[in-house]
Amino acid sequence: MADEPAGRLTYRNPVLNADWPDPDVIRVGETYYLVTSSFNRAPGLPVLRSPDLLRWELIGRALPAVPPAEHFTVPRHGGGAWAPSIRHHDGLFWIFYPDPDHGVHVLTATDPAGPWSAPHLLLPGPGVIDPCPLWDDDGRAWLVFGWAKSRSGISNRLSLVEMTPDAREIIGTPVTVIDGDALPGYSTLEGPKVYKRDGWYWIFAPAGGVATGWQSVFRSRSLAGPYEDRVVLEQGDTPVNGPHQGAWVTTPEGEDWFLHFQDRGVFGRVVHLQPMRWGDDGWPVMGADGHPVLEHPAPARASAAVLHSAPALGPHPAPARASALDPRPAGSGQAEPGRDDDFRAGELGPQWYWQANPAPGLLRLDGDGHARLRAVPNDEGNLRNLPQVLGQQVPGVAARFTTTLQLAADEPGTRAGVVVLGASYAYVGLARDRDGLSVEVRTYQDGDEGEVTRFSARLPDETAIVGLRIDSDGAGVCVLRFRHRGGNGGADESGAGDGWVTGFEGFQAEQGRWISAELGLFAAAPPGSPGEGTAVFGPVTIHPRAR
Repeated sequence: MADEPAGRLTYRNPVLNADWPDPDVIRVGETYYLVTSSFNRAPGLPVLRSPDLLRWELIGRALPAVPPAEHFTVPRHGGGAWAPSIRHHDGLFWIFYPDPDHGVHVLTATDPAGPWSAPHLLLPGPGVIDPCPLWDDDGRAWLVFGWAKSRSGISNRLSLVEMTPDAREIIGTPVTVIDGDALPGYSTLEGPKVYKRDGWYWIFAPAGGVATGWQSVFRSRSLAGPYEDRVVLEQGDTPVNGPHQGAWVTTPEGEDWFLHFQDRGVFGRVVHLQPMRWGDDGWPVMGADGHPVLEHPAPARASAAVLHSAPALGPHPAPARASALDPRPAGSGQAEPGRDDDFRAGELGPQWYWQANPAPGLLRLDGDGHARLRAVPNDEGNLRNLPQVLGQQVPGVAARFTTTLQLAADEPGTRAGVVVLGASYAYVGLARDRDGLSVEVRTYQDGDEGEVTRFSARLPDETAIVGLRIDSDGAGVCVLRFRHRGGNGGADESGAGDGWVTGFEGFQAEQGRWISAELGLFAAAPPGSPGEGTAVFGPVTIHPRAR
């Protein structure tokens, strides 16, 4: 690595070490805004903000419910909001996102923290994915996009179509502008981001697949092509597999940077920041001569902010209940969105989402430090199919998830707890049967017929409050624990003694469909139940821990 510029901090990748998939980034004034895909999660399309590309906060979610609303009342694993684009044009923030089964939608807002407009279906049709708009200098507007073979039978190509400048209607018929099948070695060409610079049209697009691909750049004097291509970022001998799909952004100081994801399996698609410069031949050069950097001198503004003790993050401060999950050394200038929730705000923090569009009345927040989750029927007995799992992404570092639980339910078969959820899952919680209340641990392995009980113990107190904890290590291996204090409950952060009981250890968390594993709260009633039970959860903390 080159010598550090004087007065520069050194940052470490990833800059967002959790599942923030398919990132797109813009700068408006002196602030950066990032949007990511969210798939079946609701609310969807998280919007993050940063003053310097290193300190990030989650300021909202642009999509309150995934359309069509009725279709997404159950978890549609792998469906929903795929890779979006964010732009600022004509005084508005715009998000273009695809649903691979329904088409391309558009939302707008004057404030990226929301509210956002209701999604407008601009380009209907299955298989149309990864849209990116361009408003050209002549006033015409265009959309570049890719194709999902699973829905359309087409892949490995990028298409272009004109749209009205207000993005309400499509004009004409899409045409292919880059055919990956005609390029040696190309496969799964998708995720385009289109820009204009110095009279050239530039399409930044990944290829080669989510976990193993690379980043290419295409350029042409005409938006319709023909395009030249160059691979500008690939793994090489680094540990950063598949470094691709992201966005180019320029700082107020004139520095160029590229943000992209790396697929870390159980931890999802984490976000890296690469330095970028324009070579003498006019092409971009990313990372260290085309390979990802793990450490690098920070953007000038980030260094200045930390060295001069600048205040935190602008006009939308992070909620006081959310403390950053940030294992990096002090002085690195990096910070990730908050995770904790003490449930005293009276509303759900933006760090939370459901597995599907939530039904009304599921959650009650009275601002008293508790979240009351109604137990609804889980007809198939599989938490993968339960819409009412309130979750967050598994952190990309070893972490500890703690809360407390009291189950106010008389109906046998009602259960509630904390779950690490993916294609397989494990949970620790409380269950009601005809004989009383038990604490239990159950696991489910993808492909099995049902859950396996790993631990069960009767509690003498029908109104017991238990502490619940899931510890995960740097590989996503989890230990599930509980603690009962004769009704006093509680979950301390140290976990050193103090009555913690290991219910199950060695559970390997798994990613879901295109997403990371998740940590969540749930409450489920037996099939046919009226759903009158309630799970009362205490404050949630999610903190890094020693591996």
